[in-house]
Amino acid sequence: MTFIPDLSTILAFSVACFVLTITPGPDMTLFLGRTLAGGRAAGIAAYAGASTGSLIHTTLAAVGLSALIAASPEAFLVLKIFGAGYLIFLAVQAIRSGSTFRLDEKGMPKAQSLRSSWLTGIGINLSNPKIILFFVTFLPQFVHAGDPGAGGKLFFLGLYFIVFATPFSLAMIFAADRLAAGLKRRPKITRAIDWVFASVFSVFAVKILMTQGR
Repeated sequence: MTFIPDLSTILAFSVACFVLTITPGPDMTLFLGRTLAGGRAAGIAAYAGASTGSLIHTTLAAVGLSALIAASPEAFLVLKIFGAGYLIFLAVQAIRSGSTFRLDEKGMPKAQSLRSSWLTGIGINLSNPKIILFFVTFLPQFVHAGDPGAGGKLFFLGLYFIVFATPFSLAMIFAADRLAAGLKRRPKITRAIDWVFASVFSVFAVKILMTQGR
């Protein structure tokens, strides 16, 4: 099937997906906070909202990038090189600034309806410019400019990311109290994750730059 990448691409993408999923950030803060405030159902609803936002980003990125490939494969290659630079930037930021996980019990939101938690998840995901830029620059690293099935593969990878992340995220929700306490009590854990994130994304960036330089 032309929309399914080869096994090596899927394995490399899986590594990136895992690192992204376990890296503390706004989405994790949201669904853990909702879980602690309103229970597991609220946390799952918030995560479902964030996943809905990711699906929208995936669809828009796949359509837009497919059009770019059709119009100018050269421009798509430039975007990939720019994306590699962005991955290096994210790696540096992870080391310099550390995790964006902030879960303050005093500022924890009150319990809300499941619909409200879902809508909040969508809103936070769609309004985050870093996520928009990430989808536009990250997904292209795993397709070739001359691939006629690039659009389908981009959409497949976006869906794969959501499906891959779901069991890990649900596990975090079901262990929210322990996980949140552990992350707050042991900052070395989040720093270790930051270094893993930076290392993996630096490798991807160097790989794509070396490929384009040949």
